[in-house]
Amino acid sequence: MYTADPTARVFDDKLYIYPSHDIVPVSEENAPKFCMPDYHIFSLENGATWKDHGKILDQNEVPWGKKNSLGMWAPDCIKKGDTYYYYYPAQPEDGSFFRRIGVGTSKNPAGPFKWEKNYIAGVKGIDPGLLLDDDGKAYLYYGGGDDIYVAKLKDNMKEIEGEPIKVEGLPSSYKEGSFPFKYNGTYYYTFAHVFPEEGYTIGYATSKNPLGPFTYRGKIMDNIGNGTNHHSIVQYKGKWILFYHWWEISGYSRLRSMRADYMEFKKDGTIKKVKPTLRGITKPTIGDTIQIDRYNEIKGAKTAFVDGNEPKGWMVCDTKMMGQVKFNDVDFGNGQAKTIAARFACGQRKGSFEVRLDNPKGKLIAEFPVHFTGGWNTWETMEVDVKEKVTGMQNIVVVFKSMWGADKIANLNWLILKD
Repeated sequence: MYTADPTARVFDDKLYIYPSHDIVPVSEENAPKFCMPDYHIFSLENGATWKDHGKILDQNEVPWGKKNSLGMWAPDCIKKGDTYYYYYPAQPEDGSFFRRIGVGTSKNPAGPFKWEKNYIAGVKGIDPGLLLDDDGKAYLYYGGGDDIYVAKLKDNMKEIEGEPIKVEGLPSSYKEGSFPFKYNGTYYYTFAHVFPEEGYTIGYATSKNPLGPFTYRGKIMDNIGNGTNHHSIVQYKGKWILFYHWWEISGYSRLRSMRADYMEFKKDGTIKKVKPTLRGITKPTIGDTIQIDRYNEIKGAKTAFVDGNEPKGWMVCDTKMMGQVKFNDVDFGNGQAKTIAARFACGQRKGSFEVRLDNPKGKLIAEFPVHFTGGWNTWETMEVDVKEKVTGMQNIVVVFKSMWGADKIANLNWLILKD
C-alpha cells in the first residue's frame, strides 16, 4: 500500500498515523495525476509493527462529494474532550470549489467515524491542519497556493467562528500542507513550500498568536527528488519526530510512502534541519521485524532492493569478509528472547553471519551458518538459539564471514527476535 501526507498524532500514549492513499493510476487519462480513492488509519502496535485499521472512508461515501473523483487528499485528526474529529478534503458534488473540507466524529481514534452530511461552510481549500490550544480553542489552517488561511472553530468543531483570515508573514511562492503545533509557548506553523529553483521543501514560521502574523524561520527539510512533500510533527516518548513522504519504493512520484526521522530543537527554539534517512524511528522488540537493511552504520556491504518473490523493500547485499551492518535500538525486553530468525539468500556454499552486541567484536549472541539456498534471489528463513540472556535496549551488529576475498557471502532481508 502506498501512503502519503502522513499526519501523526499521539492519543493516550499511542502513536497513530492518518495518511492519504495513493494507488496505481486506473486509466491512461489518470496516469499523470494522483489517484487517491480512500483513507486508512495506522497505529504503532509494538516497537516496529504498524497496524492497518482498514478503510475508514471511501471517495464514494463522502455525503457531499463527487463520485469517483480519486481526490481524497491530506487529512488530519484531533481529539477534543472524549471525541475524535477527522478532517478531510474532497471534491464537492455541487462544484462550488476545487476542494471543500468535511469532518467526521468518533469515540475511537481508529474509528468508525460518523460523517457530517455537509462540508464546513465558509472553508474552501485543501490540507486541513488542526491546532487545539491550551484554552480549548481550536483552529483550522488550510489552503494551497500563495495564500494560506486560518479559521477559529466553534466549540462543536464542525463550524467556523467568523470569517477565515489570511495567515500573514509567510514567504511568497506556492504553499500547502499546513501543520501547526505549540512548543514552549510559541506557535509553530509548518508547511510545504515550493521554491522555484528547488521544488518542495518543508518550512516553518513562528508567532505568539495562533492567528499570526508569523515570522518565517527557514527550512526543516530540503527538497527530496524534485517531488512533493507533506509532513507532520509529533512528540512521542519524549522525542520529536518529523513524518513526511517519498517514493523510493515505487520509483514513481505518484506512488508515495510514509517516512519518519527524529527532529531536534535548538536552545533558541529554532529547528535543526532534518536529513532524510531510511533508518526511521522504530525500536523493534520481541516479535517485530528488524529491517536490518535500514542501518545506522554499514561497512563492507551494500543495500539494494530485494529480489525474488519477497515483498518490496531493501536487503543487505554484496557482503564481504568481515562486512558489517549496525542497527541501533533493539529492545530485548526482560530477556525473554530465546531464538533469532533470519531471512536470507545465498548463491555459494561457505560462510556465516553473526549477531553481536554494540560492535563487531562485541558479545556474540547468535550465529547463522550460511548454506546454498538455490541462488541469490532464493530466500529461506533460518532460526537459531540466542546464546545467552540479553535484556534492555541494545545496538546490534551483524558480521559476515567467509574466506578472505569473498564479496558475496549472503543477502540478508530481516531478523526477528522470538520468545
